[in-house]
Amino acid sequence: MQQQPFSFEAAIIAITIVFLILGAFIVMIVLVYRKRRNLHLLEKLNLQSNYKHELLKAQLEIQEQTLTNIGREIHDNIGQVLSFVKLSLNPAGGSLEQLQQKMHDSRELVAKAINDLRDLSKSLNVQYFAHLGLLKAIETEVERMNKSGLLNLNINIKGTPYELGEQCELVLFRIFQEALNNSLKHADARNFTINLQFNTETFNLTLADDGQGFTVADKLGSFNGSGLKNIESRAALIGAVATINSMPGKGCAISLQLNHHISQTNVN
Repeated sequence: MQQQPFSFEAAIIAITIVFLILGAFIVMIVLVYRKRRNLHLLEKLNLQSNYKHELLKAQLEIQEQTLTNIGREIHDNIGQVLSFVKLSLNPAGGSLEQLQQKMHDSRELVAKAINDLRDLSKSLNVQYFAHLGLLKAIETEVERMNKSGLLNLNINIKGTPYELGEQCELVLFRIFQEALNNSLKHADARNFTINLQFNTETFNLTLADDGQGFTVADKLGSFNGSGLKNIESRAALIGAVATINSMPGKGCAISLQLNHHISQTNVN
């Protein structure tokens, strides 16, 4: 049996087909890669947009809460101080020495009211929060709340404090405000404890009250659980893990764990 002679033309055709298939395969890979890259870029843009939206929302909520605090502070503190000054300046009766003492006390009270108003005006600016930082902002809120008598706040700090980044601290402070408001409005609590633990690799924040408590699954599954859902979603926004523990009659504890290094990285 004779062997078929080698065909140069057939070889060229075969090689051409192989190259065409290879080229089509490469083009397909490139197209798939570009599609995935575009999807990744779109997802990244959406994350950036959501991140900025949540940060702006947190800033506005902090400002709104600050305005509420200012209204309460003016009514309960500054208003009472100025009313007392007005009564003290009543010239009726008393010796010259007593009048001089009243004048001295009134000057002290007016100076205190001026300082309080100055602090309140500063707190309207979100940049003031950035200047304070998370720890100082929480300590200021603890002092203000304890002075009001609405709730007894205790703060415990472990480790050497360090900065977590302005945006991260803004979100954490808003979570603190949300938990505090929940305790004030719904928990019927008397005490609220803040634990801040600064470890080498992680930062832990625990917010606990001694209120009436609730069933976590039921609360998260209802419309009234929007505050707790906000806490979870905002914790996830900065790469933190939020754990909510509560039982009826046992109060509520919200724990957040954040990788210290992750908190330094913003969404780019």
